[in-house]
Parts: sequence; C-alpha cells; structure tokens
Amino acid sequence: MILTPAESKRLIAKAVANMPIVQAALKNGKVIITKGTTNSYIAEEILNITIKPGALVSGMIIPQNAKDPFSGTASMPEIILVRGKQSKMTLNEAMQQLKPGDIVIKGANALDYQNKTAAVMIGAPDGGTTGKIMPYITARKAHLIIPVGLEKQISGNVVEMHLKMREPLESISHKAPSMFLLTGHIITEIESIKILVADLEVFQAAAGGVGGAEGSIWLVVRGDKNSVEKAIKIAKQVQGEPPFGKEK
Repeated sequence: MILTPAESKRLIAKAVANMPIVQAALKNGKVIITKGTTNSYIAEEILNITIKPGALVSGMIIPQNAKDPFSGTASMPEIILVRGKQSKMTLNEAMQQLKPGDIVIKGANALDYQNKTAAVMIGAPDGGTTGKIMPYITARKAHLIIPVGLEKQISGNVVEMHLKMREPLESISHKAPSMFLLTGHIITEIESIKILVADLEVFQAAAGGVGGAEGSIWLVVRGDKNSVEKAIKIAKQVQGEPPFGKEK
C-alpha cells in the first residue's frame, strides 16, 4: 500500500485514538494533546471534530522561501482532556496534575526507526513545549506517545545528530535550532496498522514519488487473508486524504 504524508497522518491518528492506554486514560485519567500537524488529526479522531488547519500548530517546516500559509489562522491552546472531556486547564496546570497512566501526545521532526528514538527541533531558550512537558512525564511516570510518519526518518543516529546540533556554531543562513531527544511510544504507520489489525507483519519497502506522492511510503503487509484485507480496507479509508491545509 502507498500512503502520502497526509494519509499517513490520518492513519496514525486513527491508531493513536484506538490505543488501549489512550482509551483507558480517556475513561479514568488525562490525555494531553500538544500542538502539531499530526496531533491535529489525532484531536479530530478522538473528539470527532474538525480543526482548522494551522490552529493547533506551533511552528512547522515549509519550503525555504515560502510564506506561512497559516499566518492568519487563529491559534488554539493545547487540548486537555480529563476523563474524555475538554478542560479549560492550561498546559502548565495539566502537567502539574499529571499522574501515572496519563497520556501526553507530542510529535517529532526526526525519527531513527531502527533505534526507536525520535527528536524534535527546539528554538526557544527554555526548550519550548518539549522543555515544559518532559520533566513531568518522566517524574510522574506518564505515557509519552510520539506519533511520527516514516517520512521523517533521518539517515543517521538521532542521538549523534542531537549532539551535533548542540555544538556552538555561527549560522550563515538562519538561526540553527537544537534538538530534544524523545523516548516513548513511537507510533508510525507500521505500528498503526498493527494496532488497528492484529497479527500482521508490516514493513516499509520504498519511499518517495511524484504527481502528489512526494514524501510517500510504500508498505508491505503480510498475514492471513482476512487480516490483510482488513488492513487494505483501513488504508482505503485514509487514501485520498488531502495535503494538510487543503480541502477535500
């Protein structure tokens, strides 16, 4: 099956919404959805709502010389769910009340799939959202879910890249960000299919494309006929998802 980046985001969102630990937290705990493009899809799947593209995003990678397509979009705060219902708590307040079993969802900019490690770029001196949430997640033994598409795999070891990005330097183009390492439940398209359909072997066989398939991935799914057919059906449900920000 071939999945574009947007189709992958929708698939990952459906899987995260159906994770047992997420379902448990929706019933008895807290689910905190931080800002991000994939997280926007996740919020839509969990709450069954439509979020205006760019509203639940804080920083994004766009073409080098392009203008921000969402500069005029009103920003919304992080989504805090307490026993499945939206709360007016701020992110800081929610983190202070974090308990074991609670869920925090944070996307990533870089993925080292082989070593099950991810990283997010940071520009703020205090580490931004990641700097706020990680101490609480670690100390309170909460779950960190990292939804990230295979399109974000990098060519090297994320830990090594993280160390290189921390080296003092003078940038001749624009301010160079640092990277914050993330460890938790990494959910790519591979894990997503396995969450939604049990007993399958899933692996990535190729990547890239043209004619709208730029950044796409090609997955191979193996298993019994019934399970494979279920996976194909799920893929068809997300195939046709427009690029982020485009109308269906």
